[in-house]
Amino acid sequence: MPVVLSDMIEVCVFRFERDEARYLILRRADDEALYPRLWQFTTGIVEKGESALAAAMRELREETRLEPMHVWAVPHTSSFLETAADQLHLVPLIAVQTSPGREPVLSPEHSAYRWLPFHEAVRLVVWPGQKDGLRMVRDFIVNNYETGSCLQVDIR
Repeated sequence: MPVVLSDMIEVCVFRFERDEARYLILRRADDEALYPRLWQFTTGIVEKGESALAAAMRELREETRLEPMHVWAVPHTSSFLETAADQLHLVPLIAVQTSPGREPVLSPEHSAYRWLPFHEAVRLVVWPGQKDGLRMVRDFIVNNYETGSCLQVDIR
């Protein structure tokens, strides 16, 4: 029976440009051992004793140096089975709105970034869980203030 783990986090970063949401998609560096050149959200490991929210904020700063304006706990979890270790990973999603005009400063694990409208971002990410998570952010946070306000997290 696989061991169930939740030791990773994904962060869907967006900003508004001329009243349209643009989503930040990062390209993994060519020399990354796992999934080089793959386009993805900000993603990382939750360190021992760290909360999912704290890990998301740390990964955001480490991978992009962007600062959050608003943060939401998205009602979505990606999953994948790591067959070699017989581990089922559950990966929560945090959404972050950042300031327009600020550009990320990428860590060495990424080689490029794009701010994309939804229809382009959803085509660029490859994993079904990320596509579904992106839809959740658009539908429940970006486009639905009432639902989004219920999911918003105080980061002060």
